[in-house]
Amino acid sequence: MFTVPNRLARHACGSRRRWAPALALVALVVGLDVRAQQALTLEQALQLAQERSRQLVAQDRAASGAREMAIAAGQLPDPTLKAGINNLPIDGADRFSLTRDFMTMRSISVMQEFTRDEKRKARSARFDREAEAAEAGRAAALANLRRDTAMAWLERYYQERTFEVLQAQRAEAALQIEAADAAYRSGRGAQADVFAARSAVAQIDDRIQQTDRQIATAKTKLARWVGDGADHALGAPPPLAAVRLSGVNLEAQMERHPQFALMLRKEAVARAEADIAQSNKRSDWSVELMYQQRGPAYSNMVSVNLSVPLQWDQQNRQDREVAAKLALAEQMRAEREEAVREYTAEIRTWLQEWQSNRDRLAHYDSALIPLAAERTRAAIAAYRGGAGPLASVLEARRLEIEARVDRLGLERETAGVWARLEYLFPTEPQASMPDLPATLKEQQR
Repeated sequence: MFTVPNRLARHACGSRRRWAPALALVALVVGLDVRAQQALTLEQALQLAQERSRQLVAQDRAASGAREMAIAAGQLPDPTLKAGINNLPIDGADRFSLTRDFMTMRSISVMQEFTRDEKRKARSARFDREAEAAEAGRAAALANLRRDTAMAWLERYYQERTFEVLQAQRAEAALQIEAADAAYRSGRGAQADVFAARSAVAQIDDRIQQTDRQIATAKTKLARWVGDGADHALGAPPPLAAVRLSGVNLEAQMERHPQFALMLRKEAVARAEADIAQSNKRSDWSVELMYQQRGPAYSNMVSVNLSVPLQWDQQNRQDREVAAKLALAEQMRAEREEAVREYTAEIRTWLQEWQSNRDRLAHYDSALIPLAAERTRAAIAAYRGGAGPLASVLEARRLEIEARVDRLGLERETAGVWARLEYLFPTEPQASMPDLPATLKEQQR
């Protein structure tokens, strides 16, 4: 067996000890770099969610299908081919003969319905409006997807920050157990202080377990949008100090909101259906050309038939249908206007809450947390100097933990409101949306 001389072995061990700090630093830098590369930023999460979404694909297919139907609806109906036997004898000497009776004829015909151009255009326009509604639905789905993904990402981020705060406080509280135990053994403290310190650590442990469960829940919610990427570490959060939405002239901005754009497009579909009902008040004609073949002893014949539906009760049929379609369109318009008013008021509330929470966060940073930290330091100094009880230290530390956790909870709540405001509108340019029909524009005025 080959063995290394002791002198060489000692030299190798000494070299490793000399290089250990540098190697540890390199490993730390490499590890941080790998984690930074794998960190899931909010923008990456949004992109992943958009790429994975099947709802957007469904809306694209719905729009494509409606466009195809718009072309088909603008064509004439298919002609109808008919074949038959007329006046076939079933008794007597000529029964079941196709040639002996002069009235027996074998016929073949083609019938074509000539739908008026106005009606075909109305039917085609109806599917065009449906395609536009599907495109507006895609924009609404994209806005909802980005909002929900951002809220899930932010929820996990702030739950993890809360977990870190609790762990740091738990480490400090564990040191307090050692101090209380040492004071008790030296006769300078009471055993009750030891139990109080252990109770404080147990309470922090309980909150850590609760926060750990909330982090697992937040990862599950984020995985619904981004898939396996939800297990990656998270990057830095976006700044929450500004939103794209302005509180000035909010009603005009709501006209671009994808949900209301979708409602407007559906209203356009209802108007198009009313146009179809109006065009149905004029009947379409059908023409049939028939060739009739008789026996060899008789002449063959040609017939031309014209069919016209008789709308003898338009007041109770066609007019009622038009009125019903128009009423439905007006219903959708009224519902949309009411929804705009309600949602505008809700958004104003979000803006007020977001601004109020920002002011409260500034108050936490400038007053509440510094005061809680100073109180903890003062209580610890008094306890170490024998001028204060351990209970004061534990109470001060508990209040400081509450302040820091409450601050993170407020920031998490503020981030949720920020996400609702920031992702009201999809980032894709709205100029790609088709323009509204001129008739519907006039009605909006």
